[in-house]
Amino acid sequence: METSVVIAGFGGQGILVTGQLLSYGAILEGRNVTFWPAYGAETRGGTVHCTVIIADEEIGSPLAPHPDAGIVMNRPSLDRYEPQLKAGGLLIYNSSLIDRQPQRQELHIVDVPATDRASEMGNTLVASLVALGAYLGATEVLELASVKAALRKVLPERRHHLLGLNEQALDEGIAIYQQSLALR
Repeated sequence: METSVVIAGFGGQGILVTGQLLSYGAILEGRNVTFWPAYGAETRGGTVHCTVIIADEEIGSPLAPHPDAGIVMNRPSLDRYEPQLKAGGLLIYNSSLIDRQPQRQELHIVDVPATDRASEMGNTLVASLVALGAYLGATEVLELASVKAALRKVLPERRHHLLGLNEQALDEGIAIYQQSLALR
């Protein structure tokens, strides 16, 4: 099994942290992983994306020109990555900040109001984790417990007081995904 996901948005949305969480979660499960970050000159506010590949076998390249899935947190990211996703792939998009519907009908599309839900939780910085939770619910590529354990490795100790909020954001994303299934 090998799967790839591109995670994209603007600086300050936790894009790279989200990719690191997936990567560390995969490592904790004994899987092979690549993490390929890319960001503009200015981190906060500039464009940021990363690609994570998780596999049971060796990974031949960290590049994924047609990822299996995308988690997009803003409109420029949707415009850029929706066309690149593999046919039949998964698209998780932050409907709180994206002002258009995805266009590709053959994708499995999950509308996640990530920023709104994070705001309701008291901290918009966890919006990317809400989206990540929806991705985990949709793919079951990793155990939720592994990603939650990875939080302790990825977040600096000065942020460990936010572990509970981050775990809650992951749970919220899974709940949003499960609600989306009920609406179909």
